[in-house]
Amino acid sequence: MSITCGFIGLGDQGGPIARRMIEGGFATVLWARRPESLDPYRDTSARFAATIAELGAQAEHVGLCVVNDDDVRQVCEQLVPAMRPGSRIAIHSTVHPDTCRAIEKLAGERGVWVIDAPVSGGSPAAKAGALTLMLGGDPDVIAAARPVFETFGRLIVRLGDVGAGQHAKLINNTLLAANIGLADMALAVGAELGITKPALVELLLASSARSFGLEVRARMPEPSSFAHGAALLKKDVRLLGEVLGTEAAAFVALRDAAADFLERALAGTSTPS
Repeated sequence: MSITCGFIGLGDQGGPIARRMIEGGFATVLWARRPESLDPYRDTSARFAATIAELGAQAEHVGLCVVNDDDVRQVCEQLVPAMRPGSRIAIHSTVHPDTCRAIEKLAGERGVWVIDAPVSGGSPAAKAGALTLMLGGDPDVIAAARPVFETFGRLIVRLGDVGAGQHAKLINNTLLAANIGLADMALAVGAELGITKPALVELLLASSARSFGLEVRARMPEPSSFAHGAALLKKDVRLLGEVLGTEAAAFVALRDAAADFLERALAGTSTPS
């Protein structure tokens, strides 16, 4: 491959993305706050940077998959000044659309492009190269980045300008939270009516009420086992509320469907199932 890629954020989802890029034939530079995070890549062709700036100086395409808005801002404050004009940053984190727009403005002052590129599918899809990418940014820049994205993505969709990808991801995750919440209520109703959870789940998953949210809830022994996922979904529901306004009718309906389950998952309590 003719370009050098960089990647920052080697967690459960970012790690497999980086590995797919490496195995896809792209020269890749990695940086991590904790040196031990680089250990799984020592048997690959990846190079390791001592600093974010060192990575930025070497890479023409940098993927970010850090946890939150503050992490994205802190990384980009060090990354952007080191990158060459014409290079690009792909933000795979799920963050506020305004964060991506602010980074686009910062990067644009140095001739660096930004692609708003959150992903869906989790670690299993990342490992399989089957993630969904929701993209916002310049069409030509996205087209140039597509060979990199194709190493780990199966469905790759441009939705508009920078920020549009985050809009779609927040809608997706809020709807998932609502669907899990509704599935949780349905299973509670089944328990009240004396229907066992395994029998009801089998029936619903084979019927018109099936959903991915139901599949997710059915795999949980109780909501508290989903505490980590619930924390991430609650954050995304909050961000969608900030984008739409918390009084928007559609947002209220989605938020309320999700709220009880998310609170119980985070509180470690459960309902009969």
